[in-house]
Amino acid sequence: MDRKRAKRSDLLFPELSYQLIGVLFDVHNTLGYGYQEKYYQKAIAASLKKIKIPFREQVLVEIKVGDEVIAKGYADFIIDEKIILEIKKGNSFRKNNIDQLYSYLR
Repeated sequence: MDRKRAKRSDLLFPELSYQLIGVLFDVHNTLGYGYQEKYYQKAIAASLKKIKIPFREQVLVEIKVGDEVIAKGYADFIIDEKIILEIKKGNSFRKNNIDQLYSYLR
């Protein structure tokens, strides 16, 4: 199969996305299953630093109505000011996880 044709055309940042997926697979293959999220987060940060991908970690996200902050949350990572990476432990990704990401984007 030709690798160029295998790439997805619906990704906004395909090369960065592929690098990030590689980091996540490497971390999972190294640590395996069963650790707390904070350990995966530390391993991801170390891997991103190693391959020199810029990121911010535990980024404060405020939800505002007008000028008033009505809620706060923390995005696990913002990768190169382009991709939000929210890590979750478990076997499934639930609707409330997707809702959380949408609230960060808004």
